[in-house]
Amino acid sequence: MSLFLKSGGLVLAALVAFAAPPALARDAASTAFSWANADALFEDARVICTRDNGRLWGHTLCGPMMLVEPESRAVIANQADGEGVLKADGGAFTGVLPLVVNLANTPTEWAGVRWTQILWPLMGTHEARQVMIAHELFHRIQPMLGMLHDDGDNGHLDTLEGRYLLQLEWRALAAALTARTEAARRRAVDDALAFRAERYRLFPDAAANERGLELNEGVAEYTGVMLGLRDERARTAYAVRDLTFHIGDPTFVRSFAYATGPAYGLLLDRYAPGWRSKMKSKDAPALDRLLRAAVPTRAARNVPERSAAYAPAPLRAFETDRDAKRQAMLSALHARFVDGPVLCVPSQKINYQFNPSAAQPLAGIGTVYPRLRVTGAFGILETTNGGLLGKNACSVSVPAAGADMDALKGDGWTLTLNPGWSVKPGARAGDWVLVGP
Repeated sequence: MSLFLKSGGLVLAALVAFAAPPALARDAASTAFSWANADALFEDARVICTRDNGRLWGHTLCGPMMLVEPESRAVIANQADGEGVLKADGGAFTGVLPLVVNLANTPTEWAGVRWTQILWPLMGTHEARQVMIAHELFHRIQPMLGMLHDDGDNGHLDTLEGRYLLQLEWRALAAALTARTEAARRRAVDDALAFRAERYRLFPDAAANERGLELNEGVAEYTGVMLGLRDERARTAYAVRDLTFHIGDPTFVRSFAYATGPAYGLLLDRYAPGWRSKMKSKDAPALDRLLRAAVPTRAARNVPERSAAYAPAPLRAFETDRDAKRQAMLSALHARFVDGPVLCVPSQKINYQFNPSAAQPLAGIGTVYPRLRVTGAFGILETTNGGLLGKNACSVSVPAAGADMDALKGDGWTLTLNPGWSVKPGARAGDWVLVGP
């Protein structure tokens, strides 16, 4: 449920909080950060990867795991690290994660080891926790399988037509998964692919942009469903749940793949056994292309006519109203992060920690995240009132209007610099830029 990838010299780490199922009440003893509770989670992971035994992807999911308690940054790991930082403590290895390491459910390179990092405590249903564990175990081995792909920004999925057609696709995929007859299932698959094709017709870059995230997060969520759950009925039910769970997300630009990945994966298992063997490459085909080849669809589909079968009028009205409000919000963000003065972190290898469900793309400029933590050679930048991951010379920008550059504080952000780094006036009046040694 997280993202960890290299793109243009950047390293991204996405928080998982948005993707977790609704939190359920759990007693204090079961959520205490203790070796006993950690060992139970390590055992869950061991059972999942042992039960799979490398059958799904040809590679074991077993490996180094660390549990991290965010407030204290305390670590309980299932093995020693490569630099002797963690100390043997009974049956575990314990220590404290340095501030330069971001906290997220994600693969983490630290102390000479590539870990599966999981934040404590895990909330939600037992099934959701098992899916999440398997999902994160898979992320750690993705590079070993040659399955790490660059993401597009998918800004089209925040537009009226993009959101509307995506939700039609979700509904058609759910109908395909739950169909009682083969004819009904194939008809629903046909509709899902038609809605996606129409989206790609309206947005020419959409196919390439969606493919990257779907092959990263969609395939990981499919793996979580396949290995975290024991039988076909439970997997289908969870895939349908994923197709409805993200409807309330502020934006779909980074969460859509968690919904589509399991659905396409399960349908491909039915219609194209062996599809997974084609995924271990940077040139792996998109999931919809594989399904389209396995289930030939009609050359032409009356999308408006089929839309009526999946979307009552209120959906269109809701999305139209949302889009009007979105335009006003985009204007405000543009004023803060583009027109107004900013502090710029120049493009370099930087670690990002953010909540993907709240991503807000600015077309051609980058993506704004309400909460953002950035670490790198320069130090640490934390913002609670918005940060822009940019496509220009700045890796990240935060508003500089009214900022105190002596105290390194601004509108909801604080900056901690490493020795040798400083802030200097930028090219525009009021802009600032980080300068290194």
